Amino acid sequence: MTPSAVSTETARHVPPAAPAPEHASATGAAAMPCPPSTAEREDLSRLRVVPARHPGRTVLAVVVGLVVAAVAYSFVTNPRWEWGVVAQWFLAESILRGLLETLKLTALSGVLGFSLGLVLALMRLSPSGLISGVSWTFSWIFRSTPLLVQLLLWYNLGYLYERITLGIPLTDVTLLDARTSTLMTPMLAATLGLGLHQAAYAAELIRGGILSVDQGQLEAASALGIPARDRSLRIVMPQAMRAILPTAFNEIIGLVKGTSIVYVLAHAELFFTVQLIYGRTQQVLPMLLVATLWYVVITSLLSIGQYYIERHYAKGAVRNLPPTPLQSLRARLTRHRPTPKGALA
Repeated sequence: MTPSAVSTETARHVPPAAPAPEHASATGAAAMPCPPSTAEREDLSRLRVVPARHPGRTVLAVVVGLVVAAVAYSFVTNPRWEWGVVAQWFLAESILRGLLETLKLTALSGVLGFSLGLVLALMRLSPSGLISGVSWTFSWIFRSTPLLVQLLLWYNLGYLYERITLGIPLTDVTLLDARTSTLMTPMLAATLGLGLHQAAYAAELIRGGILSVDQGQLEAASALGIPARDRSLRIVMPQAMRAILPTAFNEIIGLVKGTSIVYVLAHAELFFTVQLIYGRTQQVLPMLLVATLWYVVITSLLSIGQYYIERHYAKGAVRNLPPTPLQSLRARLTRHRPTPKGALA
């Protein structure tokens, strides 16, 4: 059988090709389907949109709401909370003086701790082994010692050094010469103890924030000839602040509550003042509630400040800044506001 005969025989058994679609293009590809007619669009517009149901979420919300309502009801109806006594002492002059001392301790210790922590963090990043080692040793000692022990050591420094003398070396000029017990007041001992303890932790969190910045940016800035000071202040620190701020505010909030341990030095801060009052009146629980409410107020204000500061430093990281609480409330009110008649949906 010749090849032409084989081809003819094979062609007889090939099934007929499927008919081409009506809307086939010149290249053989199928065309897009026709858009729906006006009647079909009208039928779809009549359909009702039903939101997705989440029964588990609804049950959990109901349970949580009942628990919150039960706790609030017990707070209001239980007379042993003595809310009248809380209201009586909440704005008392002695309480406000103790609150002022707490805020003063927090501010002084925070400034000392984070200023020294920044210096220690830069020392730790130094290529000099001596400078880096001194910074590491400081953090190691102050993080390894309980805060209470540090406070008591500073307060009893006069037992180790009876007098403190400061002067200019190789001269007879004396700048300070006084008894240590006279200089080391409870306020100074508390500020040194809290500040130096905070500096050891602040150094590590600042160092971590600086190391979180991509080193390639520093290399690029150096290649462009940007001075080292501008590289640090305009490139490194703004980006490092995004990593530093959350932990830093946690440390500040912990510092506010940590001032309560200063009562061992008999310094009249908030908690020590509350102790004196309930020791005299025997109203222990209401006075503890007074201190608790003031600590909640302080930490709430710090949390609000943290939100706005983090929002400021997020400008270079996100395209659109997150809305402020006032903007979110306004958007919710606008969303639930009824649409006027005749207005377009």
